[in-house]
Amino acid sequence: MNIFGIGLPEMAVIMVVALLIFGPKKLPEIGRSVGKAIRGFQEASNEFQSEFKREAEQLEQVVKTTAELEPKQIESVKSEQEGAGSSSPAT
Repeated sequence: MNIFGIGLPEMAVIMVVALLIFGPKKLPEIGRSVGKAIRGFQEASNEFQSEFKREAEQLEQVVKTTAELEPKQIESVKSEQEGAGSSSPAT
């Protein structure tokens, strides 16, 4: 078991030190607070990831749409220029 690079022996030492410092009555309350903080961090991280993915998908869709429209616009401009060039009177 390896959490945040901390193995089981190190985790046991931390728990014993916390028990000695805070006492058995305060330790569960501290554990709940730490658990809530970690859960909040995970939720915020997941929300950030989903927002990032959503924005990336929207950007990808815009790029695809632009890539599809650009050749059509270039062709229409060329045909307009050719039409204007052939319809002009020769002097």
